Amino acid sequence: MSDLALDSAFTVFGTQDSGCLSYGVEDAGRRWFVKKAITVQARLSLIRATQFHTAVQHPAIIRPEQVLDGPDGPVLVYPWHDGTVLNHATIHGSDRTALARFRQLPLPDVEAAVTTILDAHVAITAAGHVAVDLYDGCFLYDFDSRQMRLIDLDEYRPGPFVLDADRLPGSRRYMAPEEFVRGAVIDQRTTVYALGRTIQHLLDSPHGWRGSPAQGRLATHATRPTPGDRHPDVVELVTAWRATLTT
Repeated sequence: MSDLALDSAFTVFGTQDSGCLSYGVEDAGRRWFVKKAITVQARLSLIRATQFHTAVQHPAIIRPEQVLDGPDGPVLVYPWHDGTVLNHATIHGSDRTALARFRQLPLPDVEAAVTTILDAHVAITAAGHVAVDLYDGCFLYDFDSRQMRLIDLDEYRPGPFVLDADRLPGSRRYMAPEEFVRGAVIDQRTTVYALGRTIQHLLDSPHGWRGSPAQGRLATHATRPTPGDRHPDVVELVTAWRATLTT
């Protein structure tokens, strides 16, 4: 990789609400997605992301091929993948145009995308990590190939852990109640909640629920306010989800 400079970028994502500057660049006949921190908090997130990608591998999770040393922390260099983020969140607000388009896809395509997200989290939890800041801005969908990929899992961390702040980062639409309680235990049941909200959001539509009654009951179970009332772990949630696809 000889030239990954910003001034050679073919696209720039400069208004992200994550505190990162990201851009696409072509080098040696390949396209890359470069991500670097412009705030102190973002620097800590990219350090965490580096540790996460060292521990976790799954075909749907886009991993950096290089981690470079930059003046403001690590610079993560990912292979470029075509697709559209379902929620393009910037400092100016959220653009969920792609989510609206996604919700109009044939139901089997939506179910396949949800299954990909869930299966990736089986690998994540098997590696000893829990989801933090999972929301539709992490879902990169290629409408041409009907392929779902996961991006920006920078806040994921080893777990279980005890929350030592007043709240975790993330979208309230996806966050479990315990993510707002200092001293709460954050574990797989918290990940189950985020995945339950994922099912609810991706199978929703302006015309109402598109999933089956069994899928609705599963999502309700996964998103119960009390952690002990949810599926106890991600494997059980995914097993239950797969059962709804065969009934």
